[in-house]
Amino acid sequence: MGLFKNIKHWFANNSLKRELSVNPRKTTAHKFNFDQLKTVGILFDASNPEDFELVKRYVVYLREHTKKVKVMGFFSAKQIPELTYSKLEYDFFSHKEVNWFGKPTTHIIDNFIAEEFDLLIDLNIHDHFSLKYIAALSKAKFKAGKYKEEDESIYDMMIDADNTQTLKYFLRQVDIYITMLNKVEPSLN
Repeated sequence: MGLFKNIKHWFANNSLKRELSVNPRKTTAHKFNFDQLKTVGILFDASNPEDFELVKRYVVYLREHTKKVKVMGFFSAKQIPELTYSKLEYDFFSHKEVNWFGKPTTHIIDNFIAEEFDLLIDLNIHDHFSLKYIAALSKAKFKAGKYKEEDESIYDMMIDADNTQTLKYFLRQVDIYITMLNKVEPSLN
């Protein structure tokens, strides 16, 4: 990372830390049960067409399990390409709707953050600050995302995957760990 990007990254993370200290997340320990989830939020980088198709298939899978799904996609370009996909479940933003720090500045982001999803899945495998910002401030009850030591306070479940892994691999890991959480029984001690 260049010096300018390091400085920008430092300011962005400090700004996020200040926002989180003003609005701390209220976490409560609860048993995670996929079958009881009603709403799922998904964050992802929509720039890659193959990743976009993969997320669409995953949304169909979740809907088949009677989950209401809302997706927020980020395009790393200045403009959102013309899409012919339903705006009811999918919203998008681009660099045009992000300030210098990487903070999204549109009302659709505010609405997504305010929604109390039962589960938020952050598929931000390329470490876009804008998606991290949304995940950090989200009012979701349970959050799953990529492991990064500096982000431990953001997620309830973190999955270790380096930047060389594909979204397909990461999504498979999310499914594996969610399944494992469903099988964990509380201790009788």
